[in-house]
Amino acid sequence: MQQHKKFECLILFVEIAQQLSFSKAAKTLSISKGYLSDQIKKLEKELKCPLLVRTTRSVRLTPEGEKILEQGKKIKATMLDLERNINQQHNTLTGTIRITAPKLFTERFLIDICYDFKQLYPEINFVIDSSYSNCDLNQDDFDLAFRATLHPPQNMLAKELFSYQHCLCASPQYLAEHGAPQRIEDLSLHHCLSALEPQYWPLKSANMAIQGWLTINDHHLLKQQALAGKGIIRVAQYYVDRELEKGTLQRVLEDEYIHGQSIYLLRPQLIYPSAKLKAFISFVQATLTN
Repeated sequence: MQQHKKFECLILFVEIAQQLSFSKAAKTLSISKGYLSDQIKKLEKELKCPLLVRTTRSVRLTPEGEKILEQGKKIKATMLDLERNINQQHNTLTGTIRITAPKLFTERFLIDICYDFKQLYPEINFVIDSSYSNCDLNQDDFDLAFRATLHPPQNMLAKELFSYQHCLCASPQYLAEHGAPQRIEDLSLHHCLSALEPQYWPLKSANMAIQGWLTINDHHLLKQQALAGKGIIRVAQYYVDRELEKGTLQRVLEDEYIHGQSIYLLRPQLIYPSAKLKAFISFVQATLTN
């Protein structure tokens, strides 16, 4: 076990040992009970001795656990002194926030959110990886991740921001010229522009094979083609919400939309997240959930 992980596990153990409850300790530390239990097992394996006796109703310390607790409290006190010395830096809203997020979410929301946050806190800067790569925040150099999923990773703290569907839409110009499809079978008569291959769209009635003159792996360019009256597209509804509200794009076959995913904000299970991260997370939630 790496040295920094030993320190983390030791601090977690001290909290459990003082409260004699996994549930209370997990709540105090704002981490999951499962994650807490896993870390204590790793510490016991590393030390090659049991530290806690667990029953369905109680937790008590072994003799080895009593000794580790006394040493752990001293180490915790030292770490708290160290924390006080760097407290000003940690709790100042300055520095860089590193984020990984999907391209559509970045274009539609994240850039504006970061810019608005910087107007409030001018000493904050952002580095954004706009991609669909699933980075491991415990290993990679990112503070936060935004991900579209139904099942956020269990080893992360996950906050659901909003849910969404994919919609089919086209410009009024295109629909006036070609007519609006009334059934999914009508899509075979239309230019259905796709972002991915194979070229089929998952709809409520069936997975519908489509055809069109363009397949392109850039949703921004795909949306521009739809706005220009060159076909029907299927895209996350949040990405075209402003165009739908203005009427420059219109939904078709709305009864065929299937249940979508949710956008989650993910961060590692840090015991003491920095002030800039806490402030930014609160800002994101206030922006996207109102």
